[in-house]
Amino acid sequence: MGDKVIISCATTGSAHTPTMSSALPITPQEIAIQSIDAANAGAAILHLHARLPQDGQPTGDPEIYRQFLPQIRQGTDAVINITTGGSTRMTVAERLEAAIEFQPELCSLNMGSINFSFFPAARRIQNWKHEWEKGYVENSDDYIFRNTFRDIATIIESMSIRGTKFEHECYDVGHLYNLKYFVDIGAVRPPFFIQMIFGIMGGIGADLDNLMFMKQAADRLFGPENFQWSVLAAGRHQMPFLTQAALMGGHVRVGLEDSLFIERGVLASSNAQQVEKIVRILSEMGRVPATPIEARTMLGLKGGDKLCV
Repeated sequence: MGDKVIISCATTGSAHTPTMSSALPITPQEIAIQSIDAANAGAAILHLHARLPQDGQPTGDPEIYRQFLPQIRQGTDAVINITTGGSTRMTVAERLEAAIEFQPELCSLNMGSINFSFFPAARRIQNWKHEWEKGYVENSDDYIFRNTFRDIATIIESMSIRGTKFEHECYDVGHLYNLKYFVDIGAVRPPFFIQMIFGIMGGIGADLDNLMFMKQAADRLFGPENFQWSVLAAGRHQMPFLTQAALMGGHVRVGLEDSLFIERGVLASSNAQQVEKIVRILSEMGRVPATPIEARTMLGLKGGDKLCV
């Protein structure tokens, strides 16, 4: 499958707010429709968060997930990936609640604690749609995304017994070494899936030298035969970084969680539009999107029929 690229699509996330883009899916219906459209455009994995439908605040409430997961499951065979990140304001138990309830094939798992900030975005906005947004964005200069070794162990133990594997999100090279600890003790077994993340304020910067360094470190720590790797980059770095990752043989992640734009100064109209763009870029390299079945094979997943919806 050397020419196959797993495209993940992170549809809504928790950092961007409704004021920032009218295309950001908020309601369960919007999340379902945009997720299915992204899968139809070529995404093999759907990375999912939930939001309160009335104002777009991030939520871990399984009842909100229940309003869109069945529709997505019926509309596509894409791999369902439920966040265990949620938001910086949630406890580990709150972040795990939906994953435990629905037992997806994949969950995201941040491999360490970081300063997770996006407060400069507030300077560009004068009028906010909802009262919660301004303080949420401005106060991110004081946010820590917590995932201690104990937190990570709790998430791995809680989901591994349910047959769920992980999108191991590594925001810096130290997170690769954290993952190495869990591989060494047998808590994480090959083939595992590393998501290298660049350009988040608080994580490793979006410099191409850092991409080479992270990939070389992962190869040295784990052996390239033991893992699949993917790249996401925030904001304006999204497409250039994904292009470089694909040239290096990696997989890619797009979506409005990571960037609200489709090109310089132009907001994306949907998640599917970003998927379509990366599919075009990949085609110029002679690479093609992996199907959900191919992604399951590469990542050793349990199968979409095991989702509890």
